[in-house]
Amino acid sequence: MIHVACLGDSITEGSPYWDARTQTGDVRGQWQHWAAQLRPELEFTNLGRHGQRTDEILARVAQAVEGAEVLIVQGGINDIAQHRPVAAAAANLERTLGRARLVGVRVAVCDVLPWNNATPEQARAIDELNALIHAFDVLVLPFHDTLADPERPGRMKDEWTHADGDHPSLLGYQRLGELAFALP
Repeated sequence: MIHVACLGDSITEGSPYWDARTQTGDVRGQWQHWAAQLRPELEFTNLGRHGQRTDEILARVAQAVEGAEVLIVQGGINDIAQHRPVAAAAANLERTLGRARLVGVRVAVCDVLPWNNATPEQARAIDELNALIHAFDVLVLPFHDTLADPERPGRMKDEWTHADGDHPSLLGYQRLGELAFALP
């Protein structure tokens, strides 16, 4: 069994379907659930926390790597929602990955999903952050393109987003777990 720690915000957590702190809700609302169906040799730990920014994710990396062989990091949308600098969010993600690498943990990062409630400025910030993430020297899980609506750039397809416009639907989480997930 390979232990994969998943560290991030509400998208990692599985919001609004799953609460990682209490381990309650609908497990189908976690992309890790779907990835585990395809890769039963992997054991996932969900360390997602609703509302967290990349600086808060970085602060939890030491806990996340304990016993992990792989760390998957996801975050950045809450930084953008709070109008924080994109460069700082990218630096926090890169530092998170670097700290895991220092202790011998393999790493991957997810890019930022389209956000149906984004302003034009926030949509540009998502594109900017994703460009920075794709420049990291790590495996990038293509969360953005997996849920992007080709007819409406910067938005998730309606069937892949929850009614709140912020989070994936159950079908969206399934797509992330089955299509975006990969490990070398």
